[in-house]
Amino acid sequence: MTQIATVEEILSGGYARISVPRKSACAHDCGECAGCGVTGTAVQARAKNDAGARPGQKVVVESSTKKLMGVVLLVYILPLIGFLLGYFLSEGLTESVRYVIAAAAAAASFFPCVIYDRYARRHETLTYTILRVF
Repeated sequence: MTQIATVEEILSGGYARISVPRKSACAHDCGECAGCGVTGTAVQARAKNDAGARPGQKVVVESSTKKLMGVVLLVYILPLIGFLLGYFLSEGLTESVRYVIAAAAAAASFFPCVIYDRYARRHETLTYTILRVF
């Protein structure tokens, strides 16, 4: 996946600290909705600087789509599976208890997400590469 980023600083070893604007599925027409709170936020990341970009420049960066899809699967699909398992495996209980168990199972399925997030931050598993100056 390619995105536009801003180089914040040059790091040693041929890397740069970049600022990547956070993307979402909405059109960011905040006047039309209640607002999601992510307007203007950016993700700070380390990127391989093969293009020789300098601080302040806009650059085109690429990240691994395969790794990103794994994260999407973990964050979105795992809680859904947890909810459905909690609901269907609690058959025989009252409906309200089944929903409570399903919600608890969905909430519990976020623990692997938190653990992976901490691991990914420490080991920088989601890497960026600067392809060219924009």
